[in-house]
Amino acid sequence: MTVNPDPHSAGHLLVTGGAGFIGSAIVSAALDRGWRVRVLDSLRGDVHGGLPTPDPRVEFIVGDVTDATVVAQSLRGVDVVCHQAAKVGLGVDFSDAPDYVHSNEVGTAVLLAGMQTAGISRLVLASSMVVYGEGSYRSSAGFARPGPRHQADLDAGRFDPLDGTTGDPLEPVLVGEDDPLDPRNVYASSKLGQEYLATSWVRGTTARVAALRYHNVYGPGMPQNTPYAGVASLFRSALARGEAPQVYEDGRQRRDFVHVRDIASANLAAIEWTGRDAGGTFRAFNVGSGTVHTIGDMAEALSRAAGGPAPIVTGQYRLGDVRHITASSERLRIELDWQPSISFEDGMVEFATAPLRAAVR
Repeated sequence: MTVNPDPHSAGHLLVTGGAGFIGSAIVSAALDRGWRVRVLDSLRGDVHGGLPTPDPRVEFIVGDVTDATVVAQSLRGVDVVCHQAAKVGLGVDFSDAPDYVHSNEVGTAVLLAGMQTAGISRLVLASSMVVYGEGSYRSSAGFARPGPRHQADLDAGRFDPLDGTTGDPLEPVLVGEDDPLDPRNVYASSKLGQEYLATSWVRGTTARVAALRYHNVYGPGMPQNTPYAGVASLFRSALARGEAPQVYEDGRQRRDFVHVRDIASANLAAIEWTGRDAGGTFRAFNVGSGTVHTIGDMAEALSRAAGGPAPIVTGQYRLGDVRHITASSERLRIELDWQPSISFEDGMVEFATAPLRAAVR
């Protein structure tokens, strides 16, 4: 969806994490829409490979969202908050847990408390598809949500969840916002914790929260070498080094790949939704492209567009990964009048040669 300037809807916007991959795209879209923009970003070294060059129209505050004093300063005069600051990715091991919880859950709690004090009642929260755990499926008996996969099955190359009654593979279906939530790693737990905090905050108030559950985001400006980077970044970085993308499992994992500019336009639609006349509302929205592709599809499309070596399917796996998860974004399309604008094919051609963020230290 193309976002055009609309001075009647614009005001003063705070974007936490606004120097990041997604945050910076939101900042650009908001400026184009006519918003005054303030950014709060800690510029963590494990996320940012170098200091950004902010748009001169942006007021930039360097600080951490867990710091109540900095948050209070950042909220002055603000009409709505777009909360993107978070530690992302699956993590390396459980020793990452304190950092995830502090950055994501404590940071959100501090922000919400500051908003309550400042009298700000409009929030767009960056959530994630990871809150669902494994995707939704159809079995011979109807709707199914399988439990975590077993290491013995993965070692044997049995990647697809099976019907517990018949032993047949389950049929993957699109996940809706009302499907069960089942976070399966520390990052996922912290993202759901953010949602629960926001849900508690709106009770008994006139606050309005849109939680955007991003599916697989890709696009120019992705971080290139952090261990927490998404698979699109890892494939793109391999091709830039002249190496073949390494595809885990059998490459048939189903995902919904959505371009970062479409994520930005969804955030602007959600920001405007929070300004409607209704109070005490928390609403979750899936944000996806609406088309299903496999991880192998993406690796092949990037290799082809970059003129690089063909992907290698390794059979390796990460125990915390899920097999299939794809989004139904109908709620977002209908209620917020949002449409993605960038096709998988066009997006992959652009991304194959697009600049990535500098290497982190």
